[in-house]
Amino acid sequence: MDVRDAAKRVEELTALLEKYNYEYYVLNQSSVSDAEFDRLMQELKMLEDAFPALRSKNSPTQRVGGEVQSEFKKIPHKRLMLSLGNVFNEDEMRNWDKTVRKSLHKDVVDYVGEVKIDGLGMSLIYDKGEFQYAVTRGDGVMGEDVTLNVKTIRSIPMHVKEKRPFEVRGEVFMPKSSLESLNLQREMLGEPLFANARNAAAGSIRNLDPQVAADRKLEGFWYYLVNARELGFHVHSEALDFLDEQGFKTNHERRKLHGVEEVIAYMEEYQQKRPSLDYDIDGLVIKVDNLDDYDYLGYTAKEPKWAIAYKFPPEEVTTKLLDIFITIGRTGRVTPNAVLEPVRVAGSMVQRATLNNEDFIKDKELMIGDIIGLHKAADVIPEVTGPIKERRDGTQIPWQMPLNCPICGHQLTRVKGLHYCLNPECDSRKIEAMVHFSSRNAMDIEGMGPSVVEDFFGEGFIRDIPDIYEIKNHAKEIKDLDGWSDKSINSLLDAIEESKKKSLERLLFGLGIKEVGEKMGKILAKRYKNIDALLDVKEEELIEIQDVGPVAAHSIYEFFHNEKNIAEIQKLKDHGVNMVYLGTDTVDVNSYFYGKTIVLTGTLFKYTRDEMTDILEGIGAKCAGSVSKKTDIVIAGPGAGSKLDKAQALGIEVMDEETALNHLARTGK
Repeated sequence: MDVRDAAKRVEELTALLEKYNYEYYVLNQSSVSDAEFDRLMQELKMLEDAFPALRSKNSPTQRVGGEVQSEFKKIPHKRLMLSLGNVFNEDEMRNWDKTVRKSLHKDVVDYVGEVKIDGLGMSLIYDKGEFQYAVTRGDGVMGEDVTLNVKTIRSIPMHVKEKRPFEVRGEVFMPKSSLESLNLQREMLGEPLFANARNAAAGSIRNLDPQVAADRKLEGFWYYLVNARELGFHVHSEALDFLDEQGFKTNHERRKLHGVEEVIAYMEEYQQKRPSLDYDIDGLVIKVDNLDDYDYLGYTAKEPKWAIAYKFPPEEVTTKLLDIFITIGRTGRVTPNAVLEPVRVAGSMVQRATLNNEDFIKDKELMIGDIIGLHKAADVIPEVTGPIKERRDGTQIPWQMPLNCPICGHQLTRVKGLHYCLNPECDSRKIEAMVHFSSRNAMDIEGMGPSVVEDFFGEGFIRDIPDIYEIKNHAKEIKDLDGWSDKSINSLLDAIEESKKKSLERLLFGLGIKEVGEKMGKILAKRYKNIDALLDVKEEELIEIQDVGPVAAHSIYEFFHNEKNIAEIQKLKDHGVNMVYLGTDTVDVNSYFYGKTIVLTGTLFKYTRDEMTDILEGIGAKCAGSVSKKTDIVIAGPGAGSKLDKAQALGIEVMDEETALNHLARTGK
């Protein structure tokens, strides 16, 4: 067979195999036997082996397995992947509908109702009729390239009829039946079971070995054509029909809804139908059907106003309260926690729940040994609703708050209904303080999460915050611990070193000063510029600062006049941790941005959005979260989406990051 005949046969086989894949994985039917499918696949593989130049990256033979990846590449989204606002009942849905109708000046609005898949948000990119790549939602601005893993999902088309570029978004999930089969296999092998389908799907997609994703029988539903209007669509439901025509698996539980009464009926129907579906849903999504209305409705800083998620009422189950134990936070606050007989609720196994404080337990009249009601607040946080008193049999035991800290033995103190361990040397407080210091919004030391801090503390590598900067001295010992390699140790050490460069406000927040959150840290950093000025500050001076009340002022003064804290700050200085404010608050009336309202969107490279916001506000600009007629300038980076579209529609000045930096350079910023 010459290359031309081979190329023709490869094209025929590819078309046949994709047709059979579509029938089996999307339509749930098949016009060919498994043996015939396997025979055609083997023929294609033999031809590609004989003529390697004919093997396409999107060939049916390339969909399963492949080389293990070393890491996932970061990719900026072409348009932001925003989250949705939530409503939790009929009244809130009616209020949302009222707001939509008022904005559009309509008596009735047509919507599309869709089930809300509890999976992993994903975006697929196509061009010239071929699948290009897949990227996770990530933080909505930047995601991870998981193309090789997503290609193993057989229902996703590798070739489509539409030749123009387009982006489609949806959810990758694991069917309930697949989870049951997977957990049965894991149980037989003595491996830990997955708590729910979402965790299993996310773990499969983020596994560096594509074969893992292939073996776990993942699925995907696709529910949003991002650039629908560029392709000539003006109605969301028609765009979904287009995805059907292109071979995508869309969810046919969707429904066109005329007005809010049909929306309410849809909510009631699927609350009952939810358990019968072979996939987890945690609610419904209601979208305005007319895509042209999206411009009028607009966006908040984080959410579109043309769609809303209705979250189902929390599922309540019963279980037994086996015990109550207390934990000590970084501020010394004591929190009682319930030990529960394991029970599955809202898709995961629950064995613990917070009980908030002593008064919560008394008000609920909880006793150890009670059969209690349990649900997940917003389908996330386990919450005890109270005891079922009629099921008491006399074996229940009242619980009392202990007099002393179970960690250090120090006497507990009650302040305004809350209990505290006031011993600054309490091990639990030290651990929690180091976890907080390392957290994302503080010094952002990736890899120093709670379990790592606890392990390092237990091994004696760290005893207080400054010790974090001496972890490098224990690198050889860390390598002997389970789960650590040279690569993971080096990544942690790099993150620790990078944290030394953070601006003063991050350090102030990270130090865990009582009453000093992120906002207060920024206020103090801008005002005093370096930590030495705070070491000399007077309490009465602090009270005079706007947003610093007497309680906060006293707490800040005490912290910076405590000998132990002063010594800790000196150790951090000795380790090279930055102690100055790296932003600016010098107003420049000659700046191009002075007095203007600015919106940042997309990915910025020289500065983070928070850093750029500080710079702009420091020279007299105002930064807003959403675009409106009052916006003067939009600074847009890669991944800019709806905000950029709206700015262009309103005729607002748009500039890229380089232009903005050039304007800042002319004012010396």
